[in-house]
Amino acid sequence: MTASLPAPIRLGVNIDHVATVRNARGGTHPDPVKAALLAQETGADGITAHLREDRRHIRDADLERLRAELSIPLNMEMAATEEMTTIATRLRPHACCLVPERRQEVTTEGGLDVRGQTESLAPRIARMRDAGIRVSLFIDPDAAQIETAAKLGAAVVELHTGAYADAMDAAARAVELGRLATGAAHAAHCGLEVHAGHGLTYDNVSPVAALPQVMELNIGHFLIGQAIFDGLPAVIRHMKAVIAAART
Repeated sequence: MTASLPAPIRLGVNIDHVATVRNARGGTHPDPVKAALLAQETGADGITAHLREDRRHIRDADLERLRAELSIPLNMEMAATEEMTTIATRLRPHACCLVPERRQEVTTEGGLDVRGQTESLAPRIARMRDAGIRVSLFIDPDAAQIETAAKLGAAVVELHTGAYADAMDAAARAVELGRLATGAAHAAHCGLEVHAGHGLTYDNVSPVAALPQVMELNIGHFLIGQAIFDGLPAVIRHMKAVIAAART
């Protein structure tokens, strides 16, 4: 009897840092929407864009254009605030991923504490679900956080892979991979679709892509940085090949 292969894994391309380069000088170049459309042409399975409260990279007009011009799913990353919930329910992207956000951070640090914010999260998740949006919660691979995400009615959890990506040696990385594997299995058992992301590169993505419960990887900074040297289409094709090989 032949064992069945894991389901194919999707690649979501985060285009935030195209906007970061644009905003360094102002103006309109490089255009993050053009990058998103190029990623779509090249085989990206979705586009992720984080509308931060301080608009440091993606802007409201970028999201409006992405929503209008993309034919693949748009995943809006956002803080769990009233302002962002209002924008999301008006735009109605395919999905919204709620993430922690602090003004002074350079990038997202750690997962969202859903256990400590159930009172504020519950009505916002309900509003987005009522608007037809798939709600995802960006969390650490912790059983209690995963269980709370399921109780809140999220469709997806995106497991934060930062601790795994930043591990200082092979032993530490193995420990973090074990936490991700346990978390992914538990999330699937709780009825949640499992995604993962943060700090993933060609060199470290394969073990995460090999986790059978992980259905989607969202990767941005590495892809956009590597595109400076190799071009965005080549980088996306290479990453898709690496994760597909890990899956089989």
